Amino acid sequence: MLQFLIKGGPIMVPLVFCSILALAIIIEKFMSLKIIESKANKFMERALGILNSDEERKIDKVLALCEMTSSPPARILQAGIEKKEVGRAEIKEAVEDAGAIEVPHLGRYLVILSTIVTISPLLGLLGTVRGMIIAFNVIDVAGVGEAGALAGGISEALYTTAFGLSIAIPALVFYNYFTHRTDRLVRKLENFSSEFLELLARR
Repeated sequence: MLQFLIKGGPIMVPLVFCSILALAIIIEKFMSLKIIESKANKFMERALGILNSDEERKIDKVLALCEMTSSPPARILQAGIEKKEVGRAEIKEAVEDAGAIEVPHLGRYLVILSTIVTISPLLGLLGTVRGMIIAFNVIDVAGVGEAGALAGGISEALYTTAFGLSIAIPALVFYNYFTHRTDRLVRKLENFSSEFLELLARR
């Protein structure tokens, strides 16, 4: 592996950094989304438990629960409850606006992952150009007879291209996966808030 990195030349340094950063973001997103989804499910169960109980002042108790809970569904539901006296259309708009605010929080670091997807192949291409320049300089100085020196430039070109693509391809797959998972989670929370407020209004 070390030999592979050495043959790739100096362009391998930013590529290695990109690979480490992409891996760190992927691990962080798996862990953070799992924690957020777990907290969201627990909050929704508690909120529905209050709604289905025989207690009085259910709205106030759910609102207090929202204020005590630091999670996306609590903030989205709180935004809807605070508009309960205005009208159904305004409640829906408030829920959607709160959901839109949660998207950047849930999708944090995805912009960085997207940037890695974009620049990794470009860095690989830069390494390719650099390697070909080295190879043509060898031909210009020593002719085609210096096969060893010529192979060094060509190998640098191929190594950087391969490494850049090997970073970008899985990073793109995980970027699309996390984007879809985040959007699905926000829609789930918005639907929960809307349905909860609808049930609350009926009771």
